[in-house]
Amino acid sequence: MKKFRIYWLMLGVIFIPNTFMAQTEPEDVATIDNKFQNYFYESLKQKSIENYDKALEALQQCKELEPNNAVVYFELGKNYLSQKKYKDAYDNFEKVTQMDPKNRWAWVGMYDVCYATHDYNQAIVVVEKLVEFKEDYKEDLVSLYMNTQQFDKALELINELNDRVGKSEKRELYKADILKDAKYQTAEKNNLLEQIKKNPKEESNYVALIYLYSQSNQEEKALEIAKKLEAAIPTSDWAQVSLFKFHLNNNDGDNAVKAMNIVLPSKKIDPKIKHRILNEFLIFTKNNPKYEPDLDKAISYFDDDKEVKVAKEIGKFYYLKANWDKAIKYFEMHLKNATEDIETQLLLLQAYTEKLQFDILSKKADELTQLFPTQPEFYYYAGLANNQLTNYKKAAEFLETGLDFVIDNLDLEINFNIQLGESYNGLGDMKKKEKYFTKANELIKKKKK
Repeated sequence: MKKFRIYWLMLGVIFIPNTFMAQTEPEDVATIDNKFQNYFYESLKQKSIENYDKALEALQQCKELEPNNAVVYFELGKNYLSQKKYKDAYDNFEKVTQMDPKNRWAWVGMYDVCYATHDYNQAIVVVEKLVEFKEDYKEDLVSLYMNTQQFDKALELINELNDRVGKSEKRELYKADILKDAKYQTAEKNNLLEQIKKNPKEESNYVALIYLYSQSNQEEKALEIAKKLEAAIPTSDWAQVSLFKFHLNNNDGDNAVKAMNIVLPSKKIDPKIKHRILNEFLIFTKNNPKYEPDLDKAISYFDDDKEVKVAKEIGKFYYLKANWDKAIKYFEMHLKNATEDIETQLLLLQAYTEKLQFDILSKKADELTQLFPTQPEFYYYAGLANNQLTNYKKAAEFLETGLDFVIDNLDLEINFNIQLGESYNGLGDMKKKEKYFTKANELIKKKKK
């Protein structure tokens, strides 16, 4: 908040009475009160070595000699402030402003006290006065309004400063906080509309207004602004964000794809917005499968996304819809560069199982047991696939090895025993078949308890 700090020692000399500095005639020098001067310079000396008590003693002597000298009260204020005697400091600075209302540095001293004591309401009173001396203090005033939750005043001042001196990161953060509350959004919408009229080539105003309209479910107004943005700035990527939604709602896939292919590679657009667009296009593609190649191209824009694995998420989308072919396609796409993703590997193996693709399942699961030799699920799928392929001996080997790695997973242990029963049934070993099926039944009963 606080921008203006005062180097009191350096400024001290500035406030020495003019009678000490301006008169040079011998007869004038003779009239100088040497006693006052000696005490005053003694106070400056003591303050410079941080001996504030001694400095205050000297200043009290000055005060007795010249009780109406504003400089004395100013120096008293500085020394009290250094001692953190805030009330005394404030009272002395205030005394200066009463004697000389145009003394800016006394007002600064009062602000310093308010800032140090977190008295932000009183600080506002002081800074509003300081603004008369220097408009830069309006930046401080914004922060003070925020600290005292006077958001309407803060928003009005932020917009004034944005218009006059340009935006700043700090003010934009403040503004974003304010606009989380819907009651301030109407005023901001009106402000942005006015800004667009004044400066139709400023893209950020359109973007902010589109966002506000979207947040308040005013999609038609958001679209109207997006069209205005496109007309004013045809190269704007942001215009395409709303136009994409408009085309999608009108079932105009071709134009939606054109807008999407401008937005997704754009470095200007927030990643969250890009993910939203992709999700909306995914749902559209589900009902319009001819656009699937465009979906695949869209996914490629997210290859370097470290936060969201897009191909994996699309694979999950189709997995939950039991669309196994699509789920397999996107899981495989994801796993090309993420072989260590065990969760996706297991989802892929289950999708192969649902599709009865046991040759592929057998080969893939075998490879995974070598890459992850202690992961029991991979042995299970290898055993299941080989049972289906009537490779019973190989199946039993996978299953017996994998069973040793099963820990605290009752469902998986049940499935292992069922598959081992199938393996030994196929091998004609009725004793072991009965052993594993019996074990599976015992575990099922245990699970039901």
